[in-house]
Amino acid sequence: MSADSVDSAHPQLPLVHAIGELRAALDRGYGFPGDADDFETDLAREIEHADPADLSGAVRLVEEFRGRVIARQDPAFSVSVAAAVAGIQATRRMSR
Repeated sequence: MSADSVDSAHPQLPLVHAIGELRAALDRGYGFPGDADDFETDLAREIEHADPADLSGAVRLVEEFRGRVIARQDPAFSVSVAAAVAGIQATRRMSR
């Protein structure tokens, strides 16, 4: 495993253990289109509305976007999404 990887299954991924690392990964396009801006907006909203003693919403958000970075770089994820889209389109064609 290289020093820059999250795990051996995704050796090309940058570290995304801290918020700064997650921001950097999103800014470099490792997530889905628009994720960098969405993350900043959602994080600001979570922090603004959070009880200072309970930042669980911000933690959940960081975990969600970290998962999006990992999923977006997983070739199996892209194949699964394409298969699901094809299945939906086929079902819609058959129901017409």
